[in-house]
Amino acid sequence: MSSAVLESPVQEQRDADVEGTIQMVSFQLAGEEYGVEINKVREIILVGEITQVPQTPPYVKGLINLRSTVIPVIDLRLRFGLAAPETTDDTRIVVINIADKTIGIIVDAVNEVLRISQKQIAPPPPTVAGLGQEYLTGLAKLKDRLLIMLDIEQILNEEVKRESTTTVADKE
Repeated sequence: MSSAVLESPVQEQRDADVEGTIQMVSFQLAGEEYGVEINKVREIILVGEITQVPQTPPYVKGLINLRSTVIPVIDLRLRFGLAAPETTDDTRIVVINIADKTIGIIVDAVNEVLRISQKQIAPPPPTVAGLGQEYLTGLAKLKDRLLIMLDIEQILNEEVKRESTTTVADKE
């Protein structure tokens, strides 16, 4: 009985640790390390055949058939205005689920799943050059590196807005 009393505070501490952390899938993009929340990631797949779609922005690589579901694929390097990527054995498509939409994003390599405590996260600096600050949720200070935490929902919502605007403009 006394052992149950001893285990209870330990279990509560573990639960508190878990509640104060988030899990991120980290990946490489043009030599930098980025992360997205794991609950937005459906799966990670190898880059296969991508069917190109005419009259789409250069960063929209096309469509893939993933187990009878057709999903659009966006090259995140091109979306961020970075140099065109070279596909390697490490290149992956991270399949993201957001607001009942499934989209694939091409990244240079997937690193690992990280558990990051809230104490390690700093807000993005107000003078971030390049990538718009509205796409960042924070910077995770890890032992010897920084992880740029992306608001993948904001990035992909911009795509949905653009597609809707383009479709409406085309019809007029």
